[in-house]
Amino acid sequence: MNIILKIKNLKLTESFIVFIKNKIGGIKKLLKGFNKDNQKDVSEAFVEVEKETRHHKKGDIYRAEAKINLPGKSFVARAHGEDLGRAVVEVKDELEREIKKYKNKKIEIPLRKFRKTKDKF
Repeated sequence: MNIILKIKNLKLTESFIVFIKNKIGGIKKLLKGFNKDNQKDVSEAFVEVEKETRHHKKGDIYRAEAKINLPGKSFVARAHGEDLGRAVVEVKDELEREIKKYKNKKIEIPLRKFRKTKDKF
């Protein structure tokens, strides 16, 4: 998975950039069922993290957003929080939920229908 990171109004350390890429890169295992032609990995993830304002010190001042583009489908997740790390984890969790829901709808439900018709014969 190709991860493109965009940072606004922040200076992040290299270790935090690696943290973000590891969290979002962990979603790669869920995307294996979408690549039907055994081609190279065509998914891209655009991750944007920012501090919304420079003058606020408290409250939900950090924002994280991730968008994963697949052929024919894209998933978007957004989160706000006091802690940037927690916002990134929330984005990852939301993306996982969306992907699992879509995968269940498109892949597993037709398999269940096939199994039911197979049992009838």
